[in-house]
Amino acid sequence: MFGKGRGESEASGFKLIIFTDSEHAVPLVALSMAVSGLSFACRPHFSLRPPVFYCFRRNGLGSFAAIQTVDEPESAFSDIFRTLDTSHGKGSRVLGVKVGEGNLKMAEWKKIDSKDLGISTSKIAKPTKRVLNCLRKGGYEVYLVGGCVRDLILNRTPKDFDIITTAELREVKSAFSRCQIVGRRFPICHVHIDDTVVEVSSFSTSAQKFHRDLSHEFGRPCGCDEKDYLRWRNCLQRDFTINGLMFDPYAKIVYDYTGGIEDIRKTKVRTVIPAAASFQEDCARILRAIRIAARLEFRFTRETAHFVKNLSCSILRLDRSRLLMEMNYMLAYGSAEASLRLLWKFGLLEILLPFQAAYFVHQGFKRRDKRSNMLLEVNILTAQSSLFSNLDRLLAPDRPCHSSLWVGILAFHKALSDQPRDPLVVTAYCLAVHHGGDMLQAVKISRSINKPHESSFYELSEPQDLDSQMLIEEVMDLAASVKQALCDLTDEYLVSKAMSAYPQAPFSDLVYIPLQLFLKVRGVLECVVEGAEKGFVPKRHGKINYEALALGNLQEIRHTFARVVVDTIFPQNPT
Repeated sequence: MFGKGRGESEASGFKLIIFTDSEHAVPLVALSMAVSGLSFACRPHFSLRPPVFYCFRRNGLGSFAAIQTVDEPESAFSDIFRTLDTSHGKGSRVLGVKVGEGNLKMAEWKKIDSKDLGISTSKIAKPTKRVLNCLRKGGYEVYLVGGCVRDLILNRTPKDFDIITTAELREVKSAFSRCQIVGRRFPICHVHIDDTVVEVSSFSTSAQKFHRDLSHEFGRPCGCDEKDYLRWRNCLQRDFTINGLMFDPYAKIVYDYTGGIEDIRKTKVRTVIPAAASFQEDCARILRAIRIAARLEFRFTRETAHFVKNLSCSILRLDRSRLLMEMNYMLAYGSAEASLRLLWKFGLLEILLPFQAAYFVHQGFKRRDKRSNMLLEVNILTAQSSLFSNLDRLLAPDRPCHSSLWVGILAFHKALSDQPRDPLVVTAYCLAVHHGGDMLQAVKISRSINKPHESSFYELSEPQDLDSQMLIEEVMDLAASVKQALCDLTDEYLVSKAMSAYPQAPFSDLVYIPLQLFLKVRGVLECVVEGAEKGFVPKRHGKINYEALALGNLQEIRHTFARVVVDTIFPQNPT
């Protein structure tokens, strides 16, 4: 069904050349609407061959992507931790010695009363509590571990909860009626509680998933008991210090063996072991670092930032499905705008989203640029909004969207950046999507909007005096452009040409949008071309059903797409 894309490249490989750069380089319309696809006759190319990658990179801090090395100000959480710095909290213990980044010496150990960190067990999801209680009653040690502990300290809602236990996986499986052991190389248990899956790992098997055992390099610390030793060894294997925390919800103690609490206080992302070794061991950590920094508004330490940039091309070792998963974590969970800005700053956008990188270059964006455009917003206090900042305002770690929404937004924006359009045409298009292709209703509602549009986006041309027939024709032409843009995003040859106007720029033909996702996005948007869909009922209120949105419900995706676009074109305080 899908043949080669138009002008397909003879080689499916990836060639990356880094150049130097002195800069381091409720919706507007209470929509009596409440906002799937493009059954287009394009034939994008989805290569099944693993590409060969070539990366030529100049080392040093002066190369392509910028590194921010200035000291960060203390965060709003400084007061929480100031007492801990001097007293370590009531009931806390301190072992070991404090050391700096970039070596393998032991960090200071802290055992801190969770109350001193402001952790409330009421934030732990009920399915997670049921799993914890069951294993605890069985006589096993159980802990919450990783990012969920970090989020509890920051008073954020964790995306999910990871449990680690002294029980063997077979013992975990026997404790629950609906439980499977998944994964061959790195097995864990998936415990099904109602509609929720709780991940449980075992101390005995988690150590097997790493190629190193740093405890041998350190040697067993003097004065630590068996339980401390077990926890410490596991924490040494984690990616970042702020993820290397364990929380015993029964003893109400947080165990910090890697300096994670100090880095939370300093709003820093730091690798547990030297960053070069950490990223070479698992290059997916580079993308996780971007995601964590974007979501928490943290900054990288100097060493971490250096190797995020200089080892960026190593992410090409990842499977394309893994790349899609990591991109979805960045763009679908409420931190898309910050993620895109960091991907651009550290030279990863050229690899992952070359069309968007070309857009930034065309806009004259430097690596540390603080300006806004239609994709990015400086901050929420500015009058100007953007597509992804408006999307972020609707989402959260526990309220994500389906990946088809952000892919559709990228295709829509590419069409506009290729050919700017009248604001009325853009509005009518997104309302037609919302209404399942009902063009007459879309035109009627768009003409009723009397608010001024955002005038600073070059993607929006000067308004014209269009009669209804001309407006419909312009909307149909925009729909065709969006259709082509979606095809372009999945064509290796066209992706490889995205930055061709800039001969010093990196080269990428990486496509990780699979056929199934392409068809899903097409199904969201094609109604504008095909006409009103029989039986489709548009959303009649502004409240989003987040469960349906995450599952890719057609009504919710179309509603949210239209809401994001309309709020971007007609912000509260247009410039």
